[in-house]
Amino acid sequence: MDLEIQQRVKDLTDKYGAENMVVVIGGAEAEASGLSAETVAAGDPTFAGPLAGIALGLAVYHVVEPEIKDACDESVYDEQCGMMEMVLEVDEIISEVKSVRDQFSKYSV
Repeated sequence: MDLEIQQRVKDLTDKYGAENMVVVIGGAEAEASGLSAETVAAGDPTFAGPLAGIALGLAVYHVVEPEIKDACDESVYDEQCGMMEMVLEVDEIISEVKSVRDQFSKYSV
């Protein structure tokens, strides 16, 4: 997760409160998705960005997870994410993000 996005997440969390935030990520690989999830839940693991050492505990989900998919209009989801689901390792991504969420997130949807 780049430094600009980390700052945006931090600013929005300061403005609205961690309990009112849900971060939806869309990384194409399980490892990258896990790192993004860890960044917004436990703090930047690289200690390079604005979230270094800041554990926000945010609810974080990948767009292919049932909690997010089910909340979307089906036609919009299919148009925007349908092709992506066919080429991604969906189970690996879900497992990775859920593992991080279970370990570090204080909030959920």
